Parts: sequence; C-alpha cells; structure tokens
Amino acid sequence: MRQKEQHIKWGLTAFCTVAAILLFYDTLFGSRFLLKTWRQFLGATTPILYGAFMAYLLAPVVNWFDGVAARGRLAPKSGTRGRSVPLWVRSASILLTWALIGVLFYLLASVLLPELYKSVLQLASNVENYYNTISGWVVHMLETYPSIEAWVTGQMNTYYDAMETWVQTELLPQATAVMTIVSGGVFGVVAFLGDLLVGVIVSVYFLATKEICAAQARKIVCGLCTKKHVYWILRGVHKVDSIFSGFVRGKLLDSLIIGVLCFFGCSILDFPYTPLVSVIVGVTNVIPFFGPFLGAIPSAFLILLASPIKAVYFAIFVLALQQLDGNVIGPKILGDKTGLSSLWVIFAILVGGSFFGVVGMFFGVPVCACIYSALEFYVNVRLRKKNLPVETETYTTDTAAAPPEDL
Repeated sequence: MRQKEQHIKWGLTAFCTVAAILLFYDTLFGSRFLLKTWRQFLGATTPILYGAFMAYLLAPVVNWFDGVAARGRLAPKSGTRGRSVPLWVRSASILLTWALIGVLFYLLASVLLPELYKSVLQLASNVENYYNTISGWVVHMLETYPSIEAWVTGQMNTYYDAMETWVQTELLPQATAVMTIVSGGVFGVVAFLGDLLVGVIVSVYFLATKEICAAQARKIVCGLCTKKHVYWILRGVHKVDSIFSGFVRGKLLDSLIIGVLCFFGCSILDFPYTPLVSVIVGVTNVIPFFGPFLGAIPSAFLILLASPIKAVYFAIFVLALQQLDGNVIGPKILGDKTGLSSLWVIFAILVGGSFFGVVGMFFGVPVCACIYSALEFYVNVRLRKKNLPVETETYTTDTAAAPPEDL
C-alpha cells in the first residue's frame, strides 16, 4: 500500500513538472495560451475583485455598527469565536454603511463637483491669457540671452519640420484608428461602471457572509495542511491583513482628510482654482513619499499663471499642510504599519510604479512590507537556531561574523 502511494506521489510530481515545463515554454515561445486564459479569467472576475476590495475597505464600518448593536444589547457581541451577529443586525449594518457612503458621495458631489466644474471652465477660458503670459516670459528671456534664442529657434524649426512630416504621413492616415480608440475608451468607461455596480452588489454578499467566508478559508487550510503549517499560514495571513488593512484604509482616510483641509485652507486664503487644486492634492497624496510633490507642483503652476505671489503663499501652505500630515495626522492614522525605512519605501514605489503605474506605486509599499516582514522573520528564526543575536545593532562591526576561538 505504501509502495502504491509512493508511486502515485512520484507520478503526480512528474506530471506537474512536465506540465510546468510545457506551460513555461508556451508562455515564452508558444501561443501564450496560459497568459490569454489568465487575462480572460481576470476580466471575467473583475467585478468580484472590485466587490472584495470594497468589502475589505468597508468591513471596519460594518463591524462598528455591529458593535453599536451589541452595546445596545440588540445582538450578541460580534467577533467572538464561533458566534456571529443576527442576520437582521448585519443587514442593517450593511444598509447603514452604504447609506453613509452614499451621503458622503452626495455631499462631495453637491459641494465639490459644481466648484470643480467652474474651475475647469475658468481654466479653459483663461488658456489664451496664460499662453500670452508664458510667451511674454519666453520672449523676455530670449531677448536677454541671445545664445538661448538661437538655440531655441533652431530647435523650433527642427520640431516644426518633424511635426509637418508627422501630420502628413501618420496623423491623417490614422484618423480612423483614433476614432476607434476614442469609441473604445467610451465603451471602456461604460464597462467599468457596469463592473463597479456589480462589485457593489458582490460587496454586500461578502459583508453579509464575511465570517462564513473566513471560516471556509480556515477549513480549507486545515484540511490541506499539517497543524504546524496551519499555524504559520494563519499567522502569516494575519500579519498581511494587519499591514494591508492599516496602510490601505489609513492612507485613503489620510488623503481624504488632507484634501478636505486643503479645500478649506485654499478657500480661506482665496487661492484660484481651489476645488481643482484640492482634488489634485488629495488624490496624489495617496501615493506615499512622492505624492505631495506630484500634487503640489502642477497645482502651484496653475496658481502661478493667475498670481505669482499667491503661488508663493500656496507653496508655503502646502509645505505646512504636509508637515501637519507627516508629523500629526499620518502617524495618528497610519502609525508604523509597514515597518519600512524611507529607502525601502522609495524602492517599493519606484518598482511598483514601473510595473503597474499609479496603482503599483500605491500597493507597492504594503507588498514590499509583507515581503520584508516575512524575510525578517525567516532570518531571525535562522539566527536563533545558531544562537546569534537578532538585533541589527549587533552587526554594525565584523565581530559578529568572527569564528569561535576554539576553531
């Protein structure tokens, strides 16, 4: 019997090895069937992923409403092992959560969107004036420095000839393709809104059955793995959840607060394009480390075109706002959830941004934090087995790596 099980095990191992080699070859040199199948599967499950992400973000709000019901003795305390809140309490919590989200979006749309629309119209109507202003700056600079004028004139002639050639040979023949891309973009927006609507419905199911989903996941892990592996897997999942939940939810809340403070501050200081600038600052603040600079530079340039002195005041205001965020608001909300140094944060943002754009810049930090935490834990375990200290300060010199005296 044991010999038969051993043969089955070796057969499955050989089959999986050959299948992996064939899939690897197909991915690199063949028709890329696995990659196409994965893209099709990912496209089909996009609404579910949206719903799972929304449910993950809103789970603390639902838990808070459940806790209110428990404190009011309307339901047993949630979160205890083997117990869950009644269905009607969970339904009311989900309804109140989405009602709260709807009210926030309504307030945001009713207050911000009209002002944002006015700012965009104002910016569009002043484009000619801004062009004349920039042109005057350039002309003045060229008159002051003749050598720069000669270089700029040569570059403009070169680019003009290249642009004329591009328009005649590429732009006109590709007009049909451009229209196709535009229409595809419109259909893409409609498809995204449809997936988002389905995601909202899916999030309701996830929030209603989150304890059952977690129990089923633990059941699968316990059935497939040994007790030792189950302990470490669940511990690792808990650590990953702690990093992601603390960073993602905290960063989104922090960016919302910064955007609101920027809106009120710019309104009080009477800066131009206040709604547009506030949206830019709030959205870009989601990106760690580089976000404040990415939002402040174009915003300051917009204000500079309208009023240079107010651009200086805006730069001072944004600097003070980012100091408040970095020293007060951010630590209160985020704390030290990632445990990464500034160097690793920059590394995670650059690598994530190079592969996945803005989304990669945002999620690169918690992913890097999870990898860093796992590697740190593994190294510390290996050091303890060797009876070596785990404190990093111990290894500032080469004495820690010196061989024992008896060798």
